[in-house]
Amino acid sequence: RTFTTYGSIKPHISKLFPLSVHFCDKLDKIIAYCHFYAPWCGYCKKLEPVWYDVGAELKSSGSPVRVGKMDGTAYSGMSSEFGVRGYPTIKLLKGDLAYNYKGPRTKDDIVEFANRVAGPAVRALPSKQMFDHMMKRHDVLFVYFGGESPLKEKYIDMAAELIVYTYFFSASEDVLPESVTLPELPSVVVFKDGAYFTYDEYVDGGLSSWVNKERFQSYLQIDGFTLYELGETGTVYILYSTNLLTSTTLIQRVAKEYREHFNRDFQFGHMDGNDYINSLIMGEVSVPSIIILNTSNEQYFLPSEPVETLEQLVHFINSVLDGSAQAQGGDGMFQRVKRVAFDAKSTIMSVFRSSPVLGCFLFGLPLGVISLMCYGICTAESDDGQEDMELMKRDDEEEEDDEEDEPRQAPGELEVLQRRKEGNKPHFS
Repeated sequence: RTFTTYGSIKPHISKLFPLSVHFCDKLDKIIAYCHFYAPWCGYCKKLEPVWYDVGAELKSSGSPVRVGKMDGTAYSGMSSEFGVRGYPTIKLLKGDLAYNYKGPRTKDDIVEFANRVAGPAVRALPSKQMFDHMMKRHDVLFVYFGGESPLKEKYIDMAAELIVYTYFFSASEDVLPESVTLPELPSVVVFKDGAYFTYDEYVDGGLSSWVNKERFQSYLQIDGFTLYELGETGTVYILYSTNLLTSTTLIQRVAKEYREHFNRDFQFGHMDGNDYINSLIMGEVSVPSIIILNTSNEQYFLPSEPVETLEQLVHFINSVLDGSAQAQGGDGMFQRVKRVAFDAKSTIMSVFRSSPVLGCFLFGLPLGVISLMCYGICTAESDDGQEDMELMKRDDEEEEDDEEDEPRQAPGELEVLQRRKEGNKPHFS
């Protein structure tokens, strides 16, 4: 078994190191960044040049991460050991932990993930300058303030799990600006949206769930990947608009002014275009629109009347929370069947739009063959039935002809035959 390592920008200089049965024992000494691929996978082939650039970038920056790839079909046992379920799969192997990369497949995002996960789970901020630098660099910043405590142990354990999503830092209270006042020490604080919020165990529940919720800005530019990440956080309502400045401004105001009321249940944002919404509701919605999506069961809510004021928007949100708003969609059996039919229709329409000739060949040829087969079966049954009827009719006619052709015996001949029979009878005296 071999683990391909990119040792230079030029591919012919790249070197190999063995992935033997002792490979797992080496993971406490190295950090391996592995791309599990299949030779037949088109997405894997598309990722190949990006993955090579990742290896070159990490190599040139002096990173300890060793970048490589493995044919998951050739070494299925090793792939199964690391929990590979599909291709391509990117994993960073660090000690006895395997971190899955599920972000965009771009060089910068993949390199950033490696640099974040390969380092310590919690990074120290020893000075005000370093703290200010990180505040400018990160839109969302988690910092633990204080000394050793049970809360710090929970923070470190949580950071080791959620480092795949964001950075985690620790600092002393001295690095804080004068405008920031903590209610107590130790504390876990998140800095975002020009403000800061402190974790309260009694109000916010578990630390991991609080971080998982707060790692997003209060108002987002939403796309397909963001929706996927939000769905992983659990049950959450997403309120977003599609391309209308008035609606966007209203939602931004609600996200800021009503944070204490809706932050626990809602994520706010906007999405460009209406393609995703059309796919979600399996229909057409006008642009602009306001929609609330429940990521846990794929239900969605549309306002019954136009939303033009802040009060109307708040009323709409409250109606969803109290159950008075009508839910649509969902993940029931009927919706699943409807989804399959909608996806099939969308696929066929997209093929015909992009290449009408190819669409006619892919769908017209099979339909033509099936039509010919059905026609052949139907005509064959009809011919067989007609032949049987003709045979039966022919047999009936032959029987009638045989009856008519039988010779008729005259009365005189019958008397002669009768006498002969009587003469042949024995006489007893």
